[in-house]
Amino acid sequence: MKWKTTAVLLAIVLALGLYIKFVESKRPGTEEAARQAQNVVNFNRDKIDGVIIQNGDEKIDIRRHDNKWRLDTPIKDQADTSLVSNLLLDLENWQKDATISAKEIEADKKKLNEFGLSKPKLRLKLLGQGAPPEILFGKDAALEARMYVRFENSRETYLANQSIKKDIEKKADDFRDRKLTDLITAQVSRLVLKTPAGEMELQKKGDNWEIVKPLRARGDSQKIGDLIARVTTARIEQFVADEHGDLRAFGLAEPRGSITLFGPDDKQGQTLQIGSVPQKQPDQVYVRFSPRAFVYTLPKKTEDILNTRPNDVRDRHLVRIDTNVLDRTTIDAPGKGKTVLARKEENWTIASRNNAPANVSEVHRLIDMFTNEQVSKFVEDVASNLPKYGLDKPQLQVIFSSFASENTAETKAGEQPFATVSFGKIDGDNVYARLGDEPSGTNPSDHRYHR
Repeated sequence: MKWKTTAVLLAIVLALGLYIKFVESKRPGTEEAARQAQNVVNFNRDKIDGVIIQNGDEKIDIRRHDNKWRLDTPIKDQADTSLVSNLLLDLENWQKDATISAKEIEADKKKLNEFGLSKPKLRLKLLGQGAPPEILFGKDAALEARMYVRFENSRETYLANQSIKKDIEKKADDFRDRKLTDLITAQVSRLVLKTPAGEMELQKKGDNWEIVKPLRARGDSQKIGDLIARVTTARIEQFVADEHGDLRAFGLAEPRGSITLFGPDDKQGQTLQIGSVPQKQPDQVYVRFSPRAFVYTLPKKTEDILNTRPNDVRDRHLVRIDTNVLDRTTIDAPGKGKTVLARKEENWTIASRNNAPANVSEVHRLIDMFTNEQVSKFVEDVASNLPKYGLDKPQLQVIFSSFASENTAETKAGEQPFATVSFGKIDGDNVYARLGDEPSGTNPSDHRYHR
């Protein structure tokens, strides 16, 4: 039977060891325990989901929704997350300078009145698991930057720094998020711009932007990113009114224009409407932003969005060449024959000359020249008058193609042109050019350039 007794004792020792280890792991260390003892409040800010501030007659109620902070009272709007996070962080580090015991307060019941803690005007309530009782803020103490505080239903009083009072002694508007939107530029995959000049639509495909309306053309990713950033980085100057009032006073009953940004899975979009300029703040402009349903003012430069035209955001590179799929380059000069360059692994040959070796550096220089060439002027967007530019019978064509040796589910065998550049008449230092199909999905074959 001894082996059974030994086994039981071992099980007890093991269980006791695990229990002690568990308890000790949950118990704060000596240094941490000393710090917590000195704190005014102890709580886990990750479990706090509400902050209620009573400042005289004004009640400010802020709640956490889907890891974002929102004002519920006295207005419903997006709250400044960093402001709320800093308040909770300051509360965690809020230290007592002195403690006046409940027994001392009971001995002199006038002390609560002297400390401004019998009927305080400023109160702070945290909501959530493990939240402390409501904190009452009294008068400033004789010591510099110190004040009296206590908990609801407790007479024990603390002398503590005024920092928390400064954090919460604000108006509701001070807790509103001045950043217009949480959307970031990289998340935007489509935008619609409506201006007095018409409507423009831009769409992102892969890593590239395209103009979809009023014409189809390649977009300049940098310029389009800058356009989007004017909204995603905008900061509110003034909180003016809610959207249920008379919008005519702000020029928003019939806005001068709008820009709508769409995320990848957003069908509704976020719309910024641009109204009139306030008479007393000529450096600002009235706006209405659909996700927040309020009237704000933004810096007046925001209205520059309405001056954007399609050519302002077009890609001025003559052609977009994906060197990963480039297998053939054909140079066709009527009357002078064709020169066909073919890629063979890392080298190039002249296919039109029995695959004689080509000068690889010269081939790369040719490709780089076309890739970096910039359009000096967009002339026309429809193929209505090619003879005017000498493009009905171009003097030179350069065709960029991919090549498949076998049929596959995606491609047919043979040469597949993906971009054709035609050159027409020469005009001074420039030449008229016309661009054919590109792999981006646009159809720029109707566009003519002056370069």
